[in-house]
Amino acid sequence: MSALTGHPPRREPRSVLPWLAAPALVVFVGFAVIPLVGVFALSFTTWDGIGAIHPSGLTSWRAVLTDPGLPHALWVTFLVMAVSWAVQTPLSILLGTFLAGRQRYRAVLGVVYFVPLTLSSAAIAIAYKALLDPNFGLGAGLKIRVLSQDWLGRPGLAFGVVIFVVSWQFVPFHSLIYQGGVQQIPKSLYEAAQLDGAGRIRQFFGITLPQLKYTVITSSTLMVVGSLTFFDLIFVLTEGGPGDATRVLALDMYKQGFQASLMGPASAIAVILVLVGLALALLLRRLGGRDAGASQLEGA
Repeated sequence: MSALTGHPPRREPRSVLPWLAAPALVVFVGFAVIPLVGVFALSFTTWDGIGAIHPSGLTSWRAVLTDPGLPHALWVTFLVMAVSWAVQTPLSILLGTFLAGRQRYRAVLGVVYFVPLTLSSAAIAIAYKALLDPNFGLGAGLKIRVLSQDWLGRPGLAFGVVIFVVSWQFVPFHSLIYQGGVQQIPKSLYEAAQLDGAGRIRQFFGITLPQLKYTVITSSTLMVVGSLTFFDLIFVLTEGGPGDATRVLALDMYKQGFQASLMGPASAIAVILVLVGLALALLLRRLGGRDAGASQLEGA
């Protein structure tokens, strides 16, 4: 009993946080860790996807690493990643900053901008493929010669179309992230800047962008790692063509596994994608400087 109150000491309640995290952990292990281990094991086998699985050592890895098309697929993958990041990030920051305003019409525009993200990538690719058809598409229907080019038949144009469609679909998502980041910036910073005579452009570069540093890191991580998995949109839109102009590593994995029935090499490519994504995510985290917990104080 307590010497002061005469009551028995109160027992501290046990933390329930581990139990709350248990369902998420089970889902993560069941749908991420176990399949990843299975794919890694398959990369050391020979399997056509139907028959028996035969261990084959490093045969699949040798086939993948000696494939003359692998460096090109890696180059196109990184090029899509870099160009799409360079296009999406500025647009997302500007749109997110604009939508962070309190006016009602901005909230309506935010809903409209978010519509592309609700659509299927395959459906978007089919729609754009029809619109860009040089004979029956938008250019031919409106008789606009500039739009009647062979957009998907020339390497440079096809690559540009892929970047445009990817940006059109995913800019709304990242704009939403930046909108939330801007709304967390204290209004007192802008009020102080206004007292000093700073205009909107100076406030944007002097306050908004520096305060969004860790939001940029988060958005860039999602953007970069997500670009490694671009498959359905590119498969429907260009099938990796013309030639190998849009042949990304994820598409190469599909062709190896489901068109050539070489599950071993396809699994090896999948492991390479995971390792590249993990390395890029860790690199971006290092660029952030502080740990993830400290980023929660951004704007405080």
